[in-house]
Amino acid sequence: MNQDLMLRLFRSIEGDANDDIVKVADAIIDSERKKGHSKLADRLTGILKRNLQTTNTLKGELKNIFGSTLSIPTDNRRNIPLAVEIPREQLRHEMVLPPGIESKIQRIEKEFVARERLALFGLRPKRRILLHGAPGCGKSMSAERIAWNTGLPFLKVRFEAMISSYLGESASNLIKIFEAIANYPCVLLLDEFDFIAKARGDRQDVGEMHRVVNILLNVLEDFDGPGIVIATTNLQTTIDPALFRRFDDLIELTKPGKAEIINILKNTLGTIKVGSGMNWNLLANDLLDYSAALIVKIALDAAKITVLTGKEEVNMQQIIQSINENKQYKT
Repeated sequence: MNQDLMLRLFRSIEGDANDDIVKVADAIIDSERKKGHSKLADRLTGILKRNLQTTNTLKGELKNIFGSTLSIPTDNRRNIPLAVEIPREQLRHEMVLPPGIESKIQRIEKEFVARERLALFGLRPKRRILLHGAPGCGKSMSAERIAWNTGLPFLKVRFEAMISSYLGESASNLIKIFEAIANYPCVLLLDEFDFIAKARGDRQDVGEMHRVVNILLNVLEDFDGPGIVIATTNLQTTIDPALFRRFDDLIELTKPGKAEIINILKNTLGTIKVGSGMNWNLLANDLLDYSAALIVKIALDAAKITVLTGKEEVNMQQIIQSINENKQYKT
């Protein structure tokens, strides 16, 4: 069959994994792979997976690689989903971390993969993680990377749907999302969760938010699901101290050091030619105390300046210009 025709055919396939048409599509993929057409087989697999995922999402149901299904709960009044799934192909997973932090993130991934072996000795993997640190240092990206490396679906809580002005509904929404993942292996991200986790002694908060914190304490402590819950915050000092005891691990994402800055610059500029006179150490000194996200932006801006000015390679001049243009964003 013509390759273009085959791709068009696969884009039209919808249904569930057990449907005959999907089984035929799987057989075609296997046949193409056996013929040595691995790139085509990979493209067909990706198209088929996206189609099946879209079908399940429209039905309000998600299915993961472990065979579990999930219907994402909604708030009662507006019928808005309390969480959103980020497709696997959109997960950010390539990142540069200091060795100590990299080791801690790897430990979480390895423990999940080895969860059955740990269970033989009465041990359990870390399942409740708090990532804290300055903005732009990779907290949310680390959560996505954990989902990528473990193969878990990635769900992000929508706090705009979670928090309600009606008495008791915010706490009810929080309970619903944790009940939904009780038997569904996934990474659940509570991004910037200080929004609901403020210390109960904060006099500016109304009683409703105090109740939400109490519920959060309970659902975290009782969480016994097969996945991983990850919370992130920039404001560790405002979080209720009792919450820290509910986490299996607390990891601070720090700003990159010189070695990490150089790697971030080189990785970001990997698609463009770099001048031989590039002084990476000097640039790293200039970029100390910058967040990883801002360093990536500076490198990308330098690459754009290079292209727009008709230069064939990026050099120190473009990067220094980009640094000066972005200094205002340094935190």
